[in-house]
Amino acid sequence: MGRLTTHVLDTAMGRPAAGVKITLCRIGPDGRVALAAAVTNADGRTDAPLLEGGALAPGLYELSFAVGAYFGAACFYDEVPIRFRIEDGGGHYHVPLLIAPFGYSTYRGS
Repeated sequence: MGRLTTHVLDTAMGRPAAGVKITLCRIGPDGRVALAAAVTNADGRTDAPLLEGGALAPGLYELSFAVGAYFGAACFYDEVPIRFRIEDGGGHYHVPLLIAPFGYSTYRGS
């Protein structure tokens, strides 16, 4: 069964980033369609996959992380968007975000 998961790590503090708001959109010919919203828990993860099963279809998606609200005025970034492509709706896609007030990175996790 396919699923899309994420987690957020605060690399400036060396801990999971709790309370980060996340939105997930599908990007199509008519623009963005909102699919899900979540907030990270104490472990920096969402309580459930953002998409799973038949809802995870091949296509272009974007996760947006509200890091400005998490860090406050000390943060250079307001939102961090990550756009990625799903090729196989039956796969597990894990898209982590490592954040700091003046930088971020991501990768395809497992």
